[in-house]
Amino acid sequence: MIRRLLNIFRNNPTKGGARIIPRDRHNISRKLISRSALKVMKRLEEANHEAYLVGGGVRDLLLGGRPKDFDVATSATPEQVKHLFRGARIIGRRFRIVHVRFGREIIEVTTFRGQHDDNSNRKHAARSDQGMLLRDNVYGDVRSDALRRDFTVNALYYTASDFSVHDYTRGMEDIVHRKVRMIGEPKARYQEDPVRMLRAVRFAAKLDFDIEPATAKPIRPMADLLRNIPAARLFDETLKLFMAGYAARTLELLHEYDLLGHLIPAAAAALDSDDQIGKQLIIQAMHNTDHRIHSNKRVTPAFIFAALLWPVMTREQARLQAKGEHPIKAHQTAAQNIISAQLSHTAIPKRFLQTTREIWDLQGRLPRRQGKKAERVFEHPRFRAAYDFVLLREQAGENLGGLGDWWTRYQEVSFEEREAMVNQLQEPRGKKPRRRRRRKPTSTKTSHQTDAE
Repeated sequence: MIRRLLNIFRNNPTKGGARIIPRDRHNISRKLISRSALKVMKRLEEANHEAYLVGGGVRDLLLGGRPKDFDVATSATPEQVKHLFRGARIIGRRFRIVHVRFGREIIEVTTFRGQHDDNSNRKHAARSDQGMLLRDNVYGDVRSDALRRDFTVNALYYTASDFSVHDYTRGMEDIVHRKVRMIGEPKARYQEDPVRMLRAVRFAAKLDFDIEPATAKPIRPMADLLRNIPAARLFDETLKLFMAGYAARTLELLHEYDLLGHLIPAAAAALDSDDQIGKQLIIQAMHNTDHRIHSNKRVTPAFIFAALLWPVMTREQARLQAKGEHPIKAHQTAAQNIISAQLSHTAIPKRFLQTTREIWDLQGRLPRRQGKKAERVFEHPRFRAAYDFVLLREQAGENLGGLGDWWTRYQEVSFEEREAMVNQLQEPRGKKPRRRRRRKPTSTKTSHQTDAE
């Protein structure tokens, strides 16, 4: 398929600064495009507005993928879009967009962005003292919209009017050469939005592309700009980084470009330490997450954070115990300290924090299986996640004395066999020497004592 694209960007007609790739020279089929997205484009065009499919959907179709999400860019304002579609909703303040709903599917519609200048009204455009865009609702045409996007591979426009692809930034060349390249001057674009550094890494990992040298060069020295991003937004970006099926490669690139330390410092510290088991646990957790996602299995952010923070949490627990704290108290304090530190970088909803804490707490309960303890742990709502975490620890090289195998068998056998397994764990009780009860001497009260009483 890539071979077919090799000559696409050569000798194509141009229009308004764009290379036009006609239908017979690209591999996008309407059959692979959401019918809802096509309906949105058609209705906008019928209302005399320009409309294009844009962004990751176009990029992934050109690469032979089957994208699930489709975005539309249009000359219509958000209010005009909302007027055309029943149930459409304008969202966002920093970037105003419209969500057009078709059943459970949402098509995201954005108005063409324009270039900022000194005369831009603060109601529509605003920057922080560091140059970060706080508001970006200056509208323009399709060419200015392409130049306002982040990477060339995300600035390809597909039109349903003649099924051609419009390329304003030589994005087709970068797809062919498998490059993630920033549109414009990279340093200035990262200052506008530091999250673009995370996006560069995410696209490189997902697409198996290289980050173009000029795009990569400013990332390390500018990584600390992530501190200016709201913690809630960084949490959302973290989910995109680690829950897209490419977590292992993403982790590697985040660490390589010194971004991980500004996103999840505990994980960066673990990877930089001499703790080989801790390093392997984090890496193996990312591989396991990728495998589950590609197998259409459920993944929870709580488990990912439990793995990323675990090595440093256990190190903190050991430090507290060395100072004389009881193991249970040391565990609770260490968990609170590490989670509090993480919350200063990324927000984590309480429901995920609670699950993370429960996974950690059960690591201390799973080895204690005597009596009714095994049955009680087995019935815990977070047992399965905690059991998977035990397997992860063993995969990383930690010697838990066969704990994972024991719990694997416990889940497979009958109730009677479970009782037998537990009984085998009981320490043999030898006969204790019978203690003779000492008789109390019989007291004989004298008349003197009686009178005294």
